[in-house]
Amino acid sequence: MRDIILTLIVFGSLPFILRNAYVGVLVWSWLSYMNPHRFTWGFAYSFPFAQVVAVVLLIATLLSKEKKSLPITGLTIFWILFILWMGFTTLFALQPESALVQLIKVVKIQLIIFFTLMLIHKKEQVIALLWVIVGSIGFFGIKGGLFTILTAGAFRVWGPPGSFIEDNNELAVALLMLLPLIYYLKTQVTHIWAQRGLILVMLLCGLSVFASYSRGAFLTIGVMSLYLLLKTKNKVIILTLLFIGGFLVLSFLPSQWHERISTIQEYEQDASAMGRINAWTYSVNVANDRLTGGGFNSWSTATFRIYAPNPTDVHAAHSIYFGVLGDHGWIGLLLFLMILLLAWRTGVWVRKNAKGIEELKWAYDFAYYFQISMVAYCAGGAFLSLAYFDFPWHLFAIILIVKKITEEQLETLRQQHSYRQSSSNTPHSALATSSETR
Repeated sequence: MRDIILTLIVFGSLPFILRNAYVGVLVWSWLSYMNPHRFTWGFAYSFPFAQVVAVVLLIATLLSKEKKSLPITGLTIFWILFILWMGFTTLFALQPESALVQLIKVVKIQLIIFFTLMLIHKKEQVIALLWVIVGSIGFFGIKGGLFTILTAGAFRVWGPPGSFIEDNNELAVALLMLLPLIYYLKTQVTHIWAQRGLILVMLLCGLSVFASYSRGAFLTIGVMSLYLLLKTKNKVIILTLLFIGGFLVLSFLPSQWHERISTIQEYEQDASAMGRINAWTYSVNVANDRLTGGGFNSWSTATFRIYAPNPTDVHAAHSIYFGVLGDHGWIGLLLFLMILLLAWRTGVWVRKNAKGIEELKWAYDFAYYFQISMVAYCAGGAFLSLAYFDFPWHLFAIILIVKKITEEQLETLRQQHSYRQSSSNTPHSALATSSETR
């Protein structure tokens, strides 16, 4: 029954996508983040729904007469250069066949995100996409939070199988990135029960983060808390909420959770931590030896024998920074860091230019919460392989769209202001002319 319902929903959406291509971005995002087909047991479990939607989206985009433009900024230039560089490094990859498979997967994700940049032009469309992302990833936070309450935190919370956030650590950081966006949506709704519902979703997602038993997420919470304290004016309120919330959660979670988190201080005796350090050293060595790095999926026994201090301890990068470094060399890492920096600067620009303008308060607020999400990604990503995860790239696209809308709105407001000024001056000029005539 689930297979049939899901199939009807997806194929039923195709005519709407053909009519309005932007709907395809929403449907694809839902399929990508929530992976609803993984909740089925029959033919739908492995059916390529996302590919079907992507093909229809491409057709709809080509047929659409609406304006389709890609904002040309420093961010998009470095973004395109990074994609091209990934293709170049694949030509010289240590594992060329495996690298090509991963490149195709990454390019598919990037293509849809560029569709997002081209097809979304309005505030309402931005908000709709945020609701889809929050609902899709937040589903697992709600589910995990309820599971944690029912089991008193005795078990770890995991993400959807076969996705970027299947692992408990990746899910935890994704939820931390999601929390600011949930609160942002709360500021955009007016119904009291909708606001209360979103607060409840935040609490359940926060509980899921703790119940993931992720030490990296625990450190990320500390970084996010410090950032909030530095940026907010209500430091006493934030400190009080952090203290009360932390005390309640830590009191609720079982002893095995405390034992797990306490191993942060003993990383030299922790096999997982030492494995990551070994993988990070591998990435530095391969980047120093090869201009193009090892290429996608080079992390293998054969390559670790050459470049890793401990050749038998084969690990993935477990870091967005060392992952990109090992995959694409120092040039790739520089391009990636420039993208992060320019995305942050885009948020700064929006906040600076939208500040104090009532019509753009929604944009100002989004830029603020976007930056908090970026703090979560940059801090949590230091310990996780999420460099190619579509969520942060989607956020980069959204902040670019918000900047473009802000620029257009500012220009409209300037024109209105100029018109009012000229209108107010007209009677005086006419009176002067009349007096001169007399």
